[in-house]
Formats: sequence, structure tokens, C-alpha cells
Amino acid sequence: MDNFFEKAWEVACQIPVGRVTSYGAIARYLGTARSARMVGWAMNNSRASKVNVPAHRVVNRKGLLTGKNHFQGQQVMKELLESEGITVEDDQILNFEYVFWDPVKELGIQ
Repeated sequence: MDNFFEKAWEVACQIPVGRVTSYGAIARYLGTARSARMVGWAMNNSRASKVNVPAHRVVNRKGLLTGKNHFQGQQVMKELLESEGITVEDDQILNFEYVFWDPVKELGIQ
């Protein structure tokens, strides 16, 4: 699998339960700030990973569940997040700033 995808998956695997990050935040951490869409593609293809990637914890920069269509059902992403204590209303994470996990701050510069 593409090395970029593997690096994105590694970051996603470090997101703590009950927290979320954005495609752009992962891209910035990887030193490719303009590649948020590539991170999205990596999350969409995370089933190809050898480890279980918590792709449901990666959302867009506004806290919207833009990747929900890539799960087995329309509500799966929401249900997974809610099972971790994250409140979602109309595909929007409430208190997004509070549950946001920034890999640059948490993991340092790669």
C-alpha cells in the first residue's frame, strides 16, 4: 500500500478514544499541509490496512462527518463516535473544539 496511506493510518491509530481530528490536521502533521484529500482517501481505504484504523475519528475541519458514506451504513460513523462519548447532531460534532485532537501538538513535529 502507498507509504502516504500507511503514515496517515499510523497517525489515525494514535487518536485517543473520545477524540477526533481532521484530514487537514493529519496532513499538516505529515508535512503535506495541502493533502487533506489524500488523507481522506487513505481513511476511505483503511480496510486495506493490517491493523484496525479508527477512521471514524477523522472528520473535516469543521467537525462534519463527511466520510460517513464510506462506512457500511449511513449511521455507522455517527454510532461509533457516539459510543465513544462524542455528541453528533445533524452530522456535526458538537463541542468540536473540545474533542479535537491535534497531532502536531500531541505528537510533535514529525
